[in-house]
Amino acid sequence: MSVPSTQTTTAPFPWIGLLTLAGAIFVSVTSEFLPTGLLPDMARDLDVRLSTAGYLVTVFAGTVVVATTPLAALTRRYSRKKLVIVVLLVIATANVLAAIAPSYAFLVGARILGGLAHGLFWAVVAAYSAHLVPKHQLGRAVAITAGGGSAAFVLGVPVGTALGHWLGWRVAFIIIAVVVVVLVLAVAKFLPPVDHHVPLATGEIALPMRKDPTLAGVIIVCVVILIVLTGQNTFYTYIAPWLTDVAGFESGSIAGLLFLFGGAGVVGLFLAGFAADRFPERGFAVGILAVMASVLALALASGTTAAVLVAFVVWGIAFGGVPAMLQTRLLRTASPRARDLAAALQTTAFNVGIGGGALLGGLLLDGVGLEALPYVEIAFLVVGLSVSVIGYALFARRSRRRLA
Repeated sequence: MSVPSTQTTTAPFPWIGLLTLAGAIFVSVTSEFLPTGLLPDMARDLDVRLSTAGYLVTVFAGTVVVATTPLAALTRRYSRKKLVIVVLLVIATANVLAAIAPSYAFLVGARILGGLAHGLFWAVVAAYSAHLVPKHQLGRAVAITAGGGSAAFVLGVPVGTALGHWLGWRVAFIIIAVVVVVLVLAVAKFLPPVDHHVPLATGEIALPMRKDPTLAGVIIVCVVILIVLTGQNTFYTYIAPWLTDVAGFESGSIAGLLFLFGGAGVVGLFLAGFAADRFPERGFAVGILAVMASVLALALASGTTAAVLVAFVVWGIAFGGVPAMLQTRLLRTASPRARDLAAALQTTAFNVGIGGGALLGGLLLDGVGLEALPYVEIAFLVVGLSVSVIGYALFARRSRRRLA
């Protein structure tokens, strides 16, 4: 199999390209999660219940789930760089429409448009770093691009929340639309184009994708992603009302707390960049166990401000590296020919988890209350870690048999 020149070990590490990808991911993730910190404001302005406002996250994620794989298949022949530019422009448009939404229904339509673009964006971007670096540098490259997602939680969502409280939530959506357009210009100038087509070697016969030997491992990783993200977003989608109504924080402090959580996530991402290339399975297990311990501490010590702050920071550090470790594991598992499909499946799994978690959290909020959400997250993480350990062992055994 021929190897593109961008993947030779003598090529310089593509810092500028990876940082540009990180910037694109920053604006996309900020756009997706911006409603999280503004749910109470949006619910009041649109005259809907808090849980109904929370379903905007579900609608967005549900659109991604339904549309990502078909859109990825339809656009598989097109330039990856041009697709990134197009989908970012659509994301900007969706945010403008959200800002001017006269009703909840109109806002749902804007979020659907954003979800369509976001799904295709991730189907392209999730595999982009694998086209820029050799396999042994994947963990480092993914940690850099995933830094854009962490920056969204450190700066994007908290700053957007603060601006939304200060100037109104609609202004926050306009501002993020402007930032997206700026990133489009950066992508056009600095992001290297890549050849994502994998040529057949001489005498090699093209097999249907369903017969790719790495597909089973890809599916196992995607199932783990789905379970873990569902648990995380069952609780995190409603973290703003949990902090005010259960933990007793003032509403004005939420932006600062989200900033603290995001900053802790950067630390976790740095640790993940170290762990993903050295001991990926154990690093992931340690991260999930730390998330469970910190979320349990939040639930049990919700009346103690200092304990909540410490547990909140530990939660941010522990979870900050989890998505990057999962993405690195997925790209390592998938064969080069299956990477684009793996990226589309990963995007679907992430957003089933995000949307399903937001939906489940909203139902629990209306049914049993906010206090139950941390315990539900812990239960999902226990299942996700179990599937990860068992699935990794089974796939490793299957790989050894195939090589024997």
